[in-house]
Amino acid sequence: MAKRKKKSYKHPIPSRNELLEFLEKSGKPQKIKNILEEFGLKGQRMRALLEDRLAGMVRAGQIIENRRGEFCLVAKLDLVTGIVSGHRDGFGFVVRDDGGDDIYLSAREMRPLFDGDRVVVRIIGRDRRGKPEGDLVEVIERGMREVAGQFIRERGIGIVIPDNAKIAHRILIAKGESGGAKHGQIVVARILDYPTQVEQATGQIVRVIGEPGAKGISTDIAIHSHGIPTDWPRAVRDEAGKYGKSVPESAKQGRVDLRGIDLVTIDGADARDFDDAVYCERSGKGWRLLVAIADVAHYVEVGSALDKQATARGTSVYFPDRVVPMLPEVLSNGLCSLNPRVDRLCMVCDMRVSADGKVTRSTFVEAVMKSSARLTYSQVDDFLSGRSANDVPKRVQPMLRELHALYKAFAQVRLRRGAIDLDIPATRFELGTDGSIAAIRVVERNDAHRLIEECMIAANVQAAKFLRRHRIPGLYRVHAKPDPERFAELRLFLLSLGLKVPHPEHVKPDQFNRLLQQVKGRPDSVSIAMTMLRSLTHAEYTPENIGHFGLSLDAYAHFTSPIRRYPDLLVHRAIRHVIRGGKPGRYTYKPADMERLGMITSAHERRAEEATRDVETWLKCEYMENRLGEEFDGVVTGVTNFGLFVQISELLIDGLVHVTSLANDYYHYDPGAQQLVGERSGMTFRLGDAMRVKVQRVDMETRRIDFGLVKER
Repeated sequence: MAKRKKKSYKHPIPSRNELLEFLEKSGKPQKIKNILEEFGLKGQRMRALLEDRLAGMVRAGQIIENRRGEFCLVAKLDLVTGIVSGHRDGFGFVVRDDGGDDIYLSAREMRPLFDGDRVVVRIIGRDRRGKPEGDLVEVIERGMREVAGQFIRERGIGIVIPDNAKIAHRILIAKGESGGAKHGQIVVARILDYPTQVEQATGQIVRVIGEPGAKGISTDIAIHSHGIPTDWPRAVRDEAGKYGKSVPESAKQGRVDLRGIDLVTIDGADARDFDDAVYCERSGKGWRLLVAIADVAHYVEVGSALDKQATARGTSVYFPDRVVPMLPEVLSNGLCSLNPRVDRLCMVCDMRVSADGKVTRSTFVEAVMKSSARLTYSQVDDFLSGRSANDVPKRVQPMLRELHALYKAFAQVRLRRGAIDLDIPATRFELGTDGSIAAIRVVERNDAHRLIEECMIAANVQAAKFLRRHRIPGLYRVHAKPDPERFAELRLFLLSLGLKVPHPEHVKPDQFNRLLQQVKGRPDSVSIAMTMLRSLTHAEYTPENIGHFGLSLDAYAHFTSPIRRYPDLLVHRAIRHVIRGGKPGRYTYKPADMERLGMITSAHERRAEEATRDVETWLKCEYMENRLGEEFDGVVTGVTNFGLFVQISELLIDGLVHVTSLANDYYHYDPGAQQLVGERSGMTFRLGDAMRVKVQRVDMETRRIDFGLVKER
């Protein structure tokens, strides 16, 4: 192959795209010495830089390094890259980077793997259900370095049993590596040797969390089980500390001054960081709406220690007893928080909205603001409903009325657009001083919640349109149509209830809403809504805009929470680049960078959701452990061949009524109708049935609650 002339690179080494192009044209795997020669790179420094670039491409799944030390294109080898999702029974799946069907891995293929590992696999066929099945080719990157679990010592042998149910391995702890842990304690073990096909993983205990029944231990376990970073490296602390506690005058220069406008924040009563503020006024027959967002991009520079740590975290994680923030508190609760009556830097989406709720014009500006008030959802709802105006400053009351009027116009647009409206109540955990669960409250959404949500959606839509219009790399928040197979199962169930359901190939968001309207007022409406929710795909971040099915939008991006979500920070950077006169071609990030960051941030979002769900499940079990023998009203939210999942209506807590605990009969599962049918009696139990249950057993180890059916008296 003819040598190309050495280029004058902005960076001393070729880009990822140039390396991929070379490997493509060469038609065969290449050793690093050949790549160095091809691009005219000499010396140990150039070799080290190229090795770093190639290692990054391996981690991203673009190439792999074979056993001969050659770099190969994954696509040429008919290989697939993705993240391992383990199962407690030993088998697992690979969630593909390209969005294709998950690949099944047998228990044998999972022996050297942990949940969260990044791997390359080769598809070898189909399993008995027709799903693709794979063989492990290479582990690109290990997903976790530490594991939380229970330390067991039997006959002198130490073992850590991971708390994460997706890890079927046991970690062997050698003599002298137990760190003083006692039998039965919950610990954190650092992995020393990962498992192979023939050997178990080995580890070293680096921290003792506490006794299994200790109050407040659940969050520590979840943090370590899911590998959520909590410590701030010194470089990050130093960077964050240099900004001080107030905004210097020099930073305010050249910005639009909004300090004379009554922008307010509206959040939950327990919120500590405020990244969005709103203002509304009449403008002709419509409104002017300002959505001001903390200018995190001003403080977190690309490639800085703060930026690298924010990328590693991806999102703030909100547990019932604490927050693991994406940014240090000096920024998240300080300079980047729109606290009342202090100057703050912000990025503003300035919108003009017509009387019928359509955004007719929008601009983005860098500004300086001073929040007029920190309001809570309950305060605003009390004011808007006329219950009380005592807690709302008089100077912002007229503005809030206009904001409410604007919300009503937005709500009509949402209705006409057909966005899915699953207004499912949430739970709030109230903890005692010792970290134990004191109470569980069901929190209903009110107009103040919906008002802010619609304002944020409007700004996010304008941000997405801005990215699309200027053709600059950024992350869209996308939500694909329901998976046809999963929706087909939902359709059969809904048809059995006598509902009119569209064909899976033609389903639209507004049809979901029509279904919700059909069941409104029924005792099983919440369970039906939850079943419909489970049929939807998970939203994710990607530079490829495919629209947002749930919101019924053709372009959507996250712009409004850069303190706690890394994708929002990336959107801010893209917008700032353009409004400062930059051209897309000269932007710091390239499409390949966004592809990689989209995968990382989507994975971190899932990690945070799983961790918080683990803690909430633990707390619910702990709460019900003190209510053994008590009776509650519930609704069947799931039907399987082994029993009924029932949700207690007043607490939104789920438990299992095992099929063997039902009346004296043999029960058979009918998947189409989502019901159990008694062979002799003909008695049926189906999704949505109301029933009274008794708490029979709580297993804290498996996080499972067993209910018994209370016979009608």
